[in-house]
Amino acid sequence: MDIDFLLNGESVTLRGVEPTRTLLDWLREERGLRGTKEGCNEGDCGACTVMVTDDRGARALNACILFMPQLQGKAVRTVEGIAGPKGELHPVQQAMIDHHGSQCGFCTPGFVVSMAVAHLNGDTGHDDALAGNLCRCTGYAPIVRAAEAAADQPVPDWMRELPEGLIADPQHAPESADALAELYEARPEATLVAGATDVGLWVTKLMKELPDLIFLNRCKDLQEIEETALGLRIGAGVTMDRVMEAVKTRFPSYAGMIRRYGSAQVRNAATIGGNIANGSPIGDNPPALIALDATLHLRKGDARREMPIGEFFIDYGKQDRQPGEFVEAVTIPAQADRLKVYKLSKRFDQDISAVCGAFRIRVEEGRVSEARIAFGGMAAVPKRATAVERAITGKPWTDETVMGAWDAWEKDFAPLSDMRASAEYRLDAARNMLSRYLLEDLGAPSNVLEVMP
Repeated sequence: MDIDFLLNGESVTLRGVEPTRTLLDWLREERGLRGTKEGCNEGDCGACTVMVTDDRGARALNACILFMPQLQGKAVRTVEGIAGPKGELHPVQQAMIDHHGSQCGFCTPGFVVSMAVAHLNGDTGHDDALAGNLCRCTGYAPIVRAAEAAADQPVPDWMRELPEGLIADPQHAPESADALAELYEARPEATLVAGATDVGLWVTKLMKELPDLIFLNRCKDLQEIEETALGLRIGAGVTMDRVMEAVKTRFPSYAGMIRRYGSAQVRNAATIGGNIANGSPIGDNPPALIALDATLHLRKGDARREMPIGEFFIDYGKQDRQPGEFVEAVTIPAQADRLKVYKLSKRFDQDISAVCGAFRIRVEEGRVSEARIAFGGMAAVPKRATAVERAITGKPWTDETVMGAWDAWEKDFAPLSDMRASAEYRLDAARNMLSRYLLEDLGAPSNVLEVMP
């Protein structure tokens, strides 16, 4: 593939690039820019963080799972480019020195880049911005102090850049959903790459050969969010950071869960369509969409169809998607209130759920008139708790009703035991989440932190 982009302010033109070559490997092996480190090589530790700028602005991304073709027409800055052209230190670099924010230094370049992106964007939510950067030496406190100290300093001129729009190879990166539909129908065995937060691991961890790729990041019409008569329509290419912003006023609990979805680097790359099409049984997003009764929009060529999103997940690794068919959008109904989403994991930030439950229970005159309850981590697919829903519907909205549904949980779910939780723990946690929903609905305070940006 042929690629044109900016690297630390300079134009780069590459020809015949291997589509699955990661930016991390290319920087270190071809350019000798070894400040960008390889730690986990799966998008968790943040040691490989780079700044990528396009018409959406500047974002922190993980170079280890960022394929080179995804850089077409963008600007990239590594830690070497955070300092000025004459060697001037960026404010966050000086603050890291002043506040002793580095010890062994392996993770420091990633922290500096994440801090510089937040500084550029005026983001003072340092705990959130740095949650995707792991450090084993400093205990984070001096790093956060450095970020706070740099926050009021002016943004250096060299950090403000916008790349010129460049044309990608349409055989690998279609420019619209129409072009994608035509291309994917002709090549149904191709692998679709949106954010590569999952596909990237196929390459870096599973060592898969992916001979035919179609990159979706230039399909602008898949990146649109719009209000329609049916509700909020979110294009499949919308990244999770934008989904969080779009829903945080209407569905704050959903947005609070997304805040814990990976890291800033992952949310800046991962797309809602890719998350749905992946079909992971431990994905946090589908349970919320199922509880919201969202509609999934699919497309193959010129043919379109739609379905309740819960019907898309058939079995482990199997979804109702035909060869050459792709997720085009998802619509959340305009009338969908009373949603609560609870994510249970060993770490608050950047951890896979043991259980993720989503609840939307309507109560009229003290009785449950409607219930939609869905879970991730409890079955081979994201799944509704239909037996529990039936057990509480029509009953008084009381603790007695919730406890009376105790046995119904085992009709809905037979979870596995694994390193995250035992089957018994998962069932008990799910039951307790319904109790929590009841208590919060009746006015009891929650002791679980929900942080919004």
